This record gives sequence, C-alpha cells and structure tokens, in this order.
Amino acid sequence: MVSTPIKRLRVIGTIEGISFIVLLAIAMPLKYFADIPMAVTIVGSLHGLFFVLFILAVANAAFRHRWSIIKMGLALIASVIPFGTFFLNKKLPKK
Repeated sequence: MVSTPIKRLRVIGTIEGISFIVLLAIAMPLKYFADIPMAVTIVGSLHGLFFVLFILAVANAAFRHRWSIIKMGLALIASVIPFGTFFLNKKLPKK
C-alpha cells in the first residue's frame, strides 16, 4: 500500500502527471480542434484535484523527511512541467 510519505508522493505524482499529459495532449486538442470544451472541463477538474493532492503530498514528504526549501520548491516546479513528476519519481529515494 502507500504507507510512507514518499510512496504516497510517488503514486499521487504519477496520477497527477498522467492527468496533466491527458489534459495537454487529449482534452485541449478536443476543445480547440473538435469543439468539445467539456473534455477540458472534466479533465481539468480532475487534474486540479490531483494537483492539490500532489502539493499536499510534497508538503507531507518535505515535513517528514526534513527537505530543504529548495528541494521542496524543485518538487513543486516538477508538477508544472510536462513529464516533470515522472522525473521526480526517478529522483526520489527507493526506501
């Protein structure tokens, strides 16, 4: 299960990263090229929820593992860069 802050951060980061890619690669083209704005409404809302959960997971991991402000800031920056959360998952400790 997701019993540690790092494991939770990995899981939520993966979900948030996938939702971001779906928003950018599927929902936005549907809105602008196929005139289906509902795609962005639905996927954007879900991504917003996952984004907030990701921020809380970063805060939890940073607090529990005594991350520096810079390390926490880099983790948060990863969430606004496409594929950034996947890169962050590779850099997190395995334990």
